[in-house]
Amino acid sequence: MRELTDKRPIILGEYICETGATVRAAAKVFGVSKSTVHKDVTERLLKDEPSLYREVKAVLEKNKSERHIRGGMATKRKYKGDI
Repeated sequence: MRELTDKRPIILGEYICETGATVRAAAKVFGVSKSTVHKDVTERLLKDEPSLYREVKAVLEKNKSERHIRGGMATKRKYKGDI
């Protein structure tokens, strides 16, 4: 079980970099909580793979800067009746 926990931050980091996924989307794909994904890619990944950490951090910052747009689009779909 410990081996999986050791490899998970790297696997999550690579997935986020390749797809540009949000923390929430990555959590859904891997079946773990958002908190686990966030802790893995911010704290554990920094210790294990600093170069991958910097790439993931750039993706997360981009997602953070765009979240107000995604929220507005979700609200629009909700009131349009698409959700």
